[in-house]
Amino acid sequence: MDNSNRNEGASGSSSNMDFDLEALRKYFQDKLGLSKSESVPAVPPKLENANIESIVKYIQSGDNKNPLRLDTFPAAGIPDFRSPGSGLYDNLEKYKLPHPMAIFELDYFKHRPEAFYTLAKELYPGSFKPTPCHYFLKLLHQKNLLLRHFTQNIDNLERIAGLPDDKLVEAHGSFHTSHCLTCRKDYSVAWMKERIFAEVIPTCEKCNGLVKPDIVFFGENLPSRYFHRVDVDFPKADLLLIMGTSLVVQPFCSLVDNAPPHCPRLLINKEKVGVGSRNPLMGLLGLSEGLGFDNENNVRDVFLEGDCDSGCQKLADMLGWGVSYSLL
Repeated sequence: MDNSNRNEGASGSSSNMDFDLEALRKYFQDKLGLSKSESVPAVPPKLENANIESIVKYIQSGDNKNPLRLDTFPAAGIPDFRSPGSGLYDNLEKYKLPHPMAIFELDYFKHRPEAFYTLAKELYPGSFKPTPCHYFLKLLHQKNLLLRHFTQNIDNLERIAGLPDDKLVEAHGSFHTSHCLTCRKDYSVAWMKERIFAEVIPTCEKCNGLVKPDIVFFGENLPSRYFHRVDVDFPKADLLLIMGTSLVVQPFCSLVDNAPPHCPRLLINKEKVGVGSRNPLMGLLGLSEGLGFDNENNVRDVFLEGDCDSGCQKLADMLGWGVSYSLL
């Protein structure tokens, strides 16, 4: 009897939860002017077809004055973090970490900074050179076609390629600046580089506190600039270029859902990613389906298979930019 009552109660709770969730979905859909059967406002699509040729025609039309870039590309020879066998997390045994991600945890860094700084010497900006996709980014800027570049990379290669600071949004920070964890005194990239390559733990000249590059560690908030630029830039976007990313790290991966409903989205990648809502709340409310390459009614999402460099070269060639691109 008791077990039966408990089961009935659990079943009743589940039904109430389903009802409430559906009511919540309908409430937000009504507030946003969206119906469940129509997930976006009735605005004419900007692409003739969901293919690369239509993307090229759209760019050439001049209607896309505010394209965004959202990407991370390890093609410069810098190992990424998650690729099986070759990623950093699979190759950190020599640091004798309690677990792979500890090297980027703030508490562990404060306890044992030498592990991070040994790795930092291997990854430090200047050890690697920008690749063709970094220079494609510069070309977009030169043609006044770049609203903003959002990146998870921490390597400064965009700056080395010639992109101005105001065009960059480094979601996970970078080596470009550093600060003392105790008194917050700022330090330059040259100051930090000198100590890293001298294999000296950087300490503050003012208070002797530990100095850390402004890379976002686990346990730290993303830069305030990231959230500000998301709010300001994404409503203006006419085209979203997504390159070389797994789209699995929150909150960065949710950015694909921030583009306006009919903003075309081009993914240049070795495989399709981002299918299904990247934003958990929007997905729960039935207001977003992520990238919809294979959806029957897809009119905005295009997949260009390949690595970032070859994809950018193909796009540049199709746009008639191949010569100027190769001279950068």
